[in-house]
Amino acid sequence: MDEKLEILRKYLKDLGTAAVAFSGGADSAFLLKTAHDVLGDNAVAVTVKSCLCPESEIIGAREFCEKYGIRLIIVDTDPLNIEGFAENPPNRCYICKRDLLGKIKDAAARAGITNIAEGSNADDDGDYRPGMLAVRERGVLSPLKEAGLTKAEIRALSKMEGLPTWNKPSAACLASRIPYGEKITAGTLNTIDRAERYLHDKGFGQLRVRVHGTLARIELQKTEFNKILAISDDVTAYFKELGFKYISLDLRGFRTGSMNEALDTDAARLITQK
Repeated sequence: MDEKLEILRKYLKDLGTAAVAFSGGADSAFLLKTAHDVLGDNAVAVTVKSCLCPESEIIGAREFCEKYGIRLIIVDTDPLNIEGFAENPPNRCYICKRDLLGKIKDAAARAGITNIAEGSNADDDGDYRPGMLAVRERGVLSPLKEAGLTKAEIRALSKMEGLPTWNKPSAACLASRIPYGEKITAGTLNTIDRAERYLHDKGFGQLRVRVHGTLARIELQKTEFNKILAISDDVTAYFKELGFKYISLDLRGFRTGSMNEALDTDAARLITQK
């Protein structure tokens, strides 16, 4: 792990400058802090603010950058205006990320920085990730992946450095809660955000609220099943206020990319290959 950290540090030093696409999550936070340690003010954070990102993530990104004295650039955008995105095709993430990375590159260029880095790690090749095609097309760098750092190693190193993000639950854009082919609307995204915020406020950790029409499918860590069942009446009442008719608990528990399970992944991966 120490050897991989040195590889990362050398990689960043050789860049000279870097604008880190900063979501506020554990991976991009570790990358940003390491880049700032190595490059000083030649490393900046660029965070995209949109309806796909809970406001709490923007607040967290601001607090992180203030804590470590890192310059933060906020880019406001509305992905629902990107052609083809709201229709929610299997390559939705590619459509969105290609546009957003273009905006990040423009913002970084105005700050005098040409190198753009994002926080994918060595574990991120296992799932269907069409957004990685956009990363390649935009010439964006993935230093953590280049150094061979895994998610567990990033969390361990973050904990050693005392970063507040070391055990932060993994996040994904709110559109990932909506089945492919179902239209993405601002209203649905807001409902998802409110539902997940409610559960987080109740003390639940890693979770997703997947939306299937009027049915909410809650994914939690299995160790928290008893906890939610104990307050099921309260959860049901609140979710019904949000407009859901049916509220279910996914017995398989939390897992990343569960909406991808409905895809023909062999065919879908072709979208990401060139």
